[in-house]
This record gives sequence, C-alpha cells and structure tokens, in this order.
Amino acid sequence: MGKVRIVADSTCDLSEDLIKKYDITIIPLNIVLDMKSYLDRVEITADEIYAWADRMNTTPKTAAPEMGYILNTLRPFAEAGEDIIFFGISEEMSVTCNSVRLAAEELSYPNIWVVNSQNLSTGIGLQVLRAAELAAGGRNADSIVHEIEEIRGKVRASFVIDTLTYLQRGGRCNAVTALLGNALKLKPMICVKQGKMGVDKKYRGKQQAVVRSYAKDLEPQLLQADPRRVFITHSGIDQTILDETREYLQSLGYFKEILVTRAGGVISSHCGPNTLGILFYEG
Repeated sequence: MGKVRIVADSTCDLSEDLIKKYDITIIPLNIVLDMKSYLDRVEITADEIYAWADRMNTTPKTAAPEMGYILNTLRPFAEAGEDIIFFGISEEMSVTCNSVRLAAEELSYPNIWVVNSQNLSTGIGLQVLRAAELAAGGRNADSIVHEIEEIRGKVRASFVIDTLTYLQRGGRCNAVTALLGNALKLKPMICVKQGKMGVDKKYRGKQQAVVRSYAKDLEPQLLQADPRRVFITHSGIDQTILDETREYLQSLGYFKEILVTRAGGVISSHCGPNTLGILFYEG
C-alpha cells in the first residue's frame, strides 16, 4: 500500500498553517482580471480583487485549474506510486473535479480518487482534514474515500453576506433580488445543500449584530455537532466581529478546536467583503 497523498483545490480555504500541519497539496483555481489570469491565493489576494471589482464595477471571472498545472502537480506523486485523493469544489459550481479526472486519464495512472465535495470553502476543508487524519492513521485510499463520501451530507456550511453586490455582479443571484436586498439592507444567510447555494434566513442591521444573531440561530445545531472542530471562515471582516464570534463558540464549551481561516480569491470574488461563516460536521 502506497502513501496516501491528500490534494485539494484552493477553494477549500485552509490556512497555510493547516496546509503544512496536515501535509495537504493545493491546486489553485484561476482568477481572471482584464484578460489576465492569476493563481488563487498565490498571485492575487482578496483585497486586491475587491479594489479591482469596485474600480471596474464588476467581478472577476473564475476558472478551473489549467490542465498543465494539474498534471505538473500530480505527476511526481504518480511517479512515486502514491495513492492520490483529490477534493474539489462542488461539481454544481465548477468543472474542477472533471479536469482532475481528465488529468488522471492523461497520466494513465489508476490510483487517483476524485471526491466531489458537494461544497465550498471550509465545507471542503472539513472533509480534507478528516481525510488527512484517516490517512495519518494508516487507512487506505479506498476506505478513506468511502467514509468521507458517506458523511459528506453531514457537512453544515453557511455564511452571512454583508452586501449582495458581488453575488449580483457575478450573476449568482437574481439582479432584481440583489437590488431589492441592498435597498432594504437585507443580509442573507447562504447555505450549501446538495452542492448548491440557497438562501435560508435573512437578517437586517449592522454586520456585527447580524453575525451575532446568525451564530445564536446556529446554536442548537452547534450543540449537536461533531465536537472535534468548527471553522470560522471570513472574507475579510472587522477583527472585533471575528473575536466576538470566536469567544461565543468558546463559551459553548463544546468544540475541541476552533479554527479561523480567511477565504481565498475565488470564494471572496463571489461573496464580497465582510462575509462570515460557521462550518462544521453534524454530529
């Protein structure tokens, strides 16, 4: 049995510390500004994307990783005889998973498993870390993939948006709804279900109060969640809001690990600044 190599695309939004700790290999998606392509999290930051988007009154295009980049990343692992498990953003949102399947065919290497996370951001990251822990415990690739896919539907991924402008610009929600929402200062709670984004609740008010209400609304689910870890993932938000959210989760006295990560360029391009999500596995 060869080494199990865990690979994910950049939309998993894991921090550099977590990537290093769990020995994760990241394949970046592409962000296109003014016909020039940049590697997500490598060549461009979310803040640079916001500045460009506001200046141009539009949002960047995002694209799956280039085939050459995927091949160059996976080839050394294949040549070393490693078993490769790749985690990609929901296939409802991107062709990234299929690009990796095509790369596996190009390499003529059978030991590559492609997992459609049916999620985004640290909704993927939760699955990646679980797989890395199983691999470190000596599990083989087949059994890891089977277990992760069995519990994939237990990932709870949601976040509250501060402004609907970015979703509107990117065509991710109805323009009229977006304009109406902004006019009424509505701030939706977006949930990922079966690989698709949908609106759950709607809030009004300043983002600090909205995040506070959102976290409190999640409390019944949080207290029945898998206690191993919970993510707070944001797209660039006031440190006070971040600290308050972390303190709230700590006050529950429930989770062994509270992880804070910042979303990369792809996720930030669609949700805009001041978005915050709390993500976890259902118990």
